[in-house]
Amino acid sequence: MSAETGEPTPLTVDELAARAGVTVRTVRFYSTRGLLPPPEIGPRRVGRYGPEHLSRLALIEELQHHGMTLAAIERYLNRLPADLSADDLAIHRALVASWAPQTPQEATREQLARRAGRELADEDVDRLAAMGMLERTDAPDVFRIDPATLHLGVRLLDVPIALESILAAHAVVQEHTRSAARELSRLFRDEVSGEEVEAIKALSAHMHPLVVQALVIAFQRSMKEELRAWFGEG
Repeated sequence: MSAETGEPTPLTVDELAARAGVTVRTVRFYSTRGLLPPPEIGPRRVGRYGPEHLSRLALIEELQHHGMTLAAIERYLNRLPADLSADDLAIHRALVASWAPQTPQEATREQLARRAGRELADEDVDRLAAMGMLERTDAPDVFRIDPATLHLGVRLLDVPIALESILAAHAVVQEHTRSAARELSRLFRDEVSGEEVEAIKALSAHMHPLVVQALVIAFQRSMKEELRAWFGEG
């Protein structure tokens, strides 16, 4: 993050690969396939990458985890609007991730810093752990992470808001999403006769991604309404 402008600092191809947990060769291969938009060309004709490239790489990785071929991923990405922001791509990645259980990865302190794109002080690690963005293991310098939530947590480190407020917001989200999950599960159970395990699994597989997408859309609309009301009052 640039101290002068508050904008994300552009990344070189090496920095982008390190942040995404892939090789430079992979980044260039995706670029030649059209899976990544071209970088901006800076001084000395060095390519500069931004948050949207990082989010797109995370989305590609998630789609691959679901067994999609590169050709299928290319068709999927081509259907997305060309002007999607990094946050929009992160939402798409979260929706895709909802199709399957989370698969946390282990990372050393050095790997964690490369993924974060910055050196993390002990205070930063404590803050990420408190937000649930990483878990400590028995080894002091090994952590259990989910790359998508880690990127979110690192961005929150730069937000000028107290940790207590972030944790309070997290508690609000947890409380209301659990309540919604309980009510939706009750409705779904009414649609399944008896306790047929396979029927329950089939219904969950169909409804899970749809419910997640519906919740995201509803929340975005509600937040826009709240912000309009807030600005109107101001």
